[in-house]
Amino acid sequence: MAGGAPVPVPTSDPDQKILSIADLEREASKKLGKSAREFYNSGSTDQITIHENSTAFSRYRLRPRVLVDVSGVDTSTTVFGRSISFPLSVSPAGLQAMAHPDGEAASSRACARKGVNMAISSFSNYSIEAVRAAAAEIGAIDHAIQLYTMRDRELEERIIRKAEAAGCKAVFLTADSPVLGVRYNEWKNDFRTPEGLEFPVIELTTHKVRSQTHDSGFVAFNDDSHSWARDIPWLRARTKMQIWIKGVLTAEDTELAVEHGCDGVIVSNHGGRQLDGVMATLDALPECVEAAKGRIGVHVDGGFRSGTDIFKALALGADCCWVGRPAIWGLAVSDILALSLSARHVFG
Repeated sequence: MAGGAPVPVPTSDPDQKILSIADLEREASKKLGKSAREFYNSGSTDQITIHENSTAFSRYRLRPRVLVDVSGVDTSTTVFGRSISFPLSVSPAGLQAMAHPDGEAASSRACARKGVNMAISSFSNYSIEAVRAAAAEIGAIDHAIQLYTMRDRELEERIIRKAEAAGCKAVFLTADSPVLGVRYNEWKNDFRTPEGLEFPVIELTTHKVRSQTHDSGFVAFNDDSHSWARDIPWLRARTKMQIWIKGVLTAEDTELAVEHGCDGVIVSNHGGRQLDGVMATLDALPECVEAAKGRIGVHVDGGFRSGTDIFKALALGADCCWVGRPAIWGLAVSDILALSLSARHVFG
C-alpha cells in the first residue's frame, strides 16, 4: 500500500488475517495451552496495572499537522551507539521456547531482519552466545543482557563476562523485583517450566528447573538486599557494558540513576507482572524524562500495540520503546517469518 501503510499478512487459512497486534494475541492464545497462555498474558494479583498499561494510550490524543512533506520521513534512531531502523526493540521476556521451539533464537533472527535490538532474559531458554549467533546469521544488531541482583555473585559475574565476551552492549539491571510478583494464575496452575527447557544463562538444567516452582526458583537465586550504593559500583567494577536500570517509574529514581552514573533507565512496571496498582508506564514517562534532563537515556516498555502508541511515547520524551508479549505471540502463531512480518506490518 502507498506510503508504507500496513499490509495484510497472508496465511494458509483464507479466513485468517493478522491485521493488528490484537489479532496476533487472539490467534496466539488459541495455540497456547492454558498454563502457558496465562503465564505469558497475565499480570499480578488483580490485573490492574497490566490493563492500564494498554488503556493509558487512549487517554492521549494526537494533534496532527497537515500539508507537511513526509515523503522523506526517516524512522531510524540510535540506541547503544548504533542506528536501528525504528524506535522499537524486543524486551527481555523469558521462556520463549514454550511458545516456539526456536524461542529466543527465532526472536533474535527476526530482530536482525528488521534491524532492531533485543534484550536477552535471564530466563532465556537459549544461551547468550546462541541468541547472539542467531542474529549474526542475518545481520548485525545489538543485544542487552537482563540481569537480576543475585545471591550467587560468582554466577552473576560469570553471566556478565559471558555477555560482554559475546558482544552484548548493555546490562539491563532489573530493579523492580526484590520479590516475585504475586501471580495467582501461576499458583492455581502450579506452573512449572515444561520438560526439556533449560535456563542456560543462569546455569539451570531442566531437572533443576522442574524440581521447583517458578516462584520458589526465583526466591532461591534473587537477592532482595540490593541497593543503589552496593550494586551499581559493583557492576561498574566488572564491565564496560552500558548499565541501564529497568523498572523505574519515578523522577526520584531517575535522578538516582543519574547520580550513580547509569547510562539510562527503562520506564517499566515489568509488564504488570510485579507490584499491581502502580502507574501505567506511559503515565510515569513524562516525570522520568523531565528528571533525566537529557543526561541519560530514557526508554519505556509496557502495553505498546501500534505505531501510534510508539508515537505517543516519543512525543512524551522517550528515546525508544520495547515490547515483550507481541514477540511471544508472533512465535506462538507460526514461525520465524510470522514474527518478522508481524513486526513489519504493525509497527513498520
